[in-house]
Amino acid sequence: MAEAGTPGKPAAEDIARRLVDLTGGQIRLALPLGLGKANGIVNALTRAARDDPSISLTILTALTLQRPEAKSDLERRFLEPAGDRLFGRYEPLLYAKMVEKGTLPANIEVREFFFQAGRWLGNLYMQRHHISANYTHAFGYLLDFKPNVVAQLVAQDAAGRISLSCNTDITVDLIKARREGRADFHFAAEIHDELPFMDGPAVIADADIDTLHEPEDSFELFSVVRRPVSLQDMAIGLHVSQLMADGGTLQIGIGSIGDAIAQSLLLRHGKNGDYLPLISANPFGPSGPETHRAPFETGLYAVTEMLVGGILELFEGGVIRREVDGVAIHAGFFLECRDFYRTLREMPAERRAKIAMMPVSFTNSLYGDEAGKRAARRDARFVNNAMLVTCLGAVVSDGIENGQVVSGVGGQFNFVEQATALEDGRSIITLSATRRSGGRTVSNIRWDYPHETVPRHYRDMVVSEYGVADLRGKTDEECIAAMLAIADRRFQPGLLAKAKQAGKIRRDYEIDPASRHNTPERLRAWLGQARRDGLMPPFPFGTDFTKTEQRLLPALAILKNSAKSWPALARLLWRGLSAPADAECLERLGLRQCSSLKEHLYRYLVTGALAESAEN
Repeated sequence: MAEAGTPGKPAAEDIARRLVDLTGGQIRLALPLGLGKANGIVNALTRAARDDPSISLTILTALTLQRPEAKSDLERRFLEPAGDRLFGRYEPLLYAKMVEKGTLPANIEVREFFFQAGRWLGNLYMQRHHISANYTHAFGYLLDFKPNVVAQLVAQDAAGRISLSCNTDITVDLIKARREGRADFHFAAEIHDELPFMDGPAVIADADIDTLHEPEDSFELFSVVRRPVSLQDMAIGLHVSQLMADGGTLQIGIGSIGDAIAQSLLLRHGKNGDYLPLISANPFGPSGPETHRAPFETGLYAVTEMLVGGILELFEGGVIRREVDGVAIHAGFFLECRDFYRTLREMPAERRAKIAMMPVSFTNSLYGDEAGKRAARRDARFVNNAMLVTCLGAVVSDGIENGQVVSGVGGQFNFVEQATALEDGRSIITLSATRRSGGRTVSNIRWDYPHETVPRHYRDMVVSEYGVADLRGKTDEECIAAMLAIADRRFQPGLLAKAKQAGKIRRDYEIDPASRHNTPERLRAWLGQARRDGLMPPFPFGTDFTKTEQRLLPALAILKNSAKSWPALARLLWRGLSAPADAECLERLGLRQCSSLKEHLYRYLVTGALAESAEN
C-alpha cells in the first residue's frame, strides 16, 4: 500500500498528477455507483483534464449523486434553506456539474449504466452516453472497458484495515479479476471518516491498494431524503406483508413503498393485535395466492443488492434474523440517510458482522454455489417498484416511450429472473394505481406501452393499493382480469374496452363488483384512522424534515402537479382566497409578508394546496 502526497501541495492534486503520469494521460477511470465514489481524487483528475486538453479522461460509472436543484421559485424557497440539513454538505462531482451546464470538454467523456432517478431526463449528452445493463452484466462491460484506474471511497478501522464498505457490488469481483490477471488497473482508495467499516468480504488486503488518500477533512456523505409514506404506499405495504412466509427470504428497494413494506412487517410482528383488525378491514379485492399474518418465529433472511433503511429497521426489529452462514443480511451496496450511516457505525461489531457486504454476482444471481443459494433463498419474495405495468403484465421501470432513460434497469430484471428460477420464489412488482401528471390523474396501469423493462412473459405478482394480481402462469385473459381488479375505478372501463377491442377478453366480460369501488375515498376510509392513531405515520423511520416542512411537502407536490393546468391552478387559487392561512408554512417560504403580485399569487396558491392536502 503506497502513500501519495507531497508536502505543501494538495494530496488529491498530487495523486491526480501521478495517475496522469502512470497512464500517459490516457485515463480510463472506473468508479463505483452511488456513495462509493472517491470524490476528492475524481475531482482532481477532472480538473487536470479540464485544464490540459492533451489528457484524455473517460469515466465509466453509475448513479452519480447530486443534490436536487430548484426548478421554480417555490422550490428554491423550500430547498435552499434546508439543503445542508437534508442532503449533507456533499462535495459535488465536477464532471456532473459540467455535464449539467453543457461545459464538459471534448477530452472528457462520461458513461453511466444507471441514473439518479429523473436527473438526466432531457440532458442529451447523458441520454446518448447511457449504457443499458442488468446489474450483473455491468462487471463484464467494465472488463471490456479495460479501466487503468479505479478510484473508490473506503473505510478504515483502528487497526488500519481497509473496507470497501458501501460498495462491494462490483469492486470485489474487479479486484479478484486483477489478482487473476484478467484486469490491470491502479487502485486508488480515498478514506472517509464517516463511512461505516463493514467486515468480512468487504475487507481488502493492503496489497490490493496502490494509492491511499486520506484527506484532512472528509466531506459529508450524501444523505438520501426519506420521502413521506402515503396511504397508497401503506396499503401496498400491508398487501405485500401478507405474502411473506415465516422463514422466507426478502428483498426490497429504497423509497416510500419499501418503507411502507418494512413498517407493515414490523406491525405484523410486533403489534399483531393492531395488524390483524387492519388487514381484516381491507375493503378491496384479492389479497394474493397466500396469506401470512402471524408474527415471525423463525424470521426472515435478506439477500438484496441494496441495503436500505427498511431492511435495517427489520433487522433491528427482530423480523430479519434467519441466518445463512452466520449472516442475516447479504447486500451489494448501500446508499441512505445520515441516520442509517450512524446506526451502522455505532452498531456493536459482532452485531454488524451479521450484515455481509457482497458482490452483486452473489446477491443478484444463482450462479456460483447454486445449490447453496437455492437452499438459503427459500420462499423468496423479491419486491421491486415500477412506474407502469400493462394489462398483460409487462413492467416499465427505467425509461419512457421516447427512449429517454429515467434511471436504469439496475438489478430489477436480475431479481425477477431469479424469482422464476427458484422453486418457491416470487417476484412482486409494486406501483400506485394512479399518479398526478399535468394537473390531472392518470393511470399507472396501461393497456400497452412502447417500452418494457421486464417483458410480459416474466409476469408474476403485481401489487397496487387496491390488491394483489397473481399473474404467474395465467392466460392473457386471466391476466387482464386480474390487472383490472387492482386498477382505479376511473380507468377500469377504458382499459376493459381496449382489451375487448383487441379480442383479448370475452365480449361479455364484466369487472367483478367487488373491484368497482377502487377509489381514493375508500382507501382513506380504510386507513385514515390508522394514520391518525399513529400506526401508519408518514415517516415511520424518522425524517430530517421539520413539522412545518412535512405539512408543506404534499402541498408543494400538488402545486407541482398542477403547474401545467390552468384550471387546476385556478381551483387552488380560488380555494386559497378563502382558506385560513398557515402562518408557519408561509413564513418558511418567505410568503408571510408579500411585496409583489407574484408573491401574493404564491401565497394563495400555497394556502389552497395546503387546504387540499389536509383534506386528502
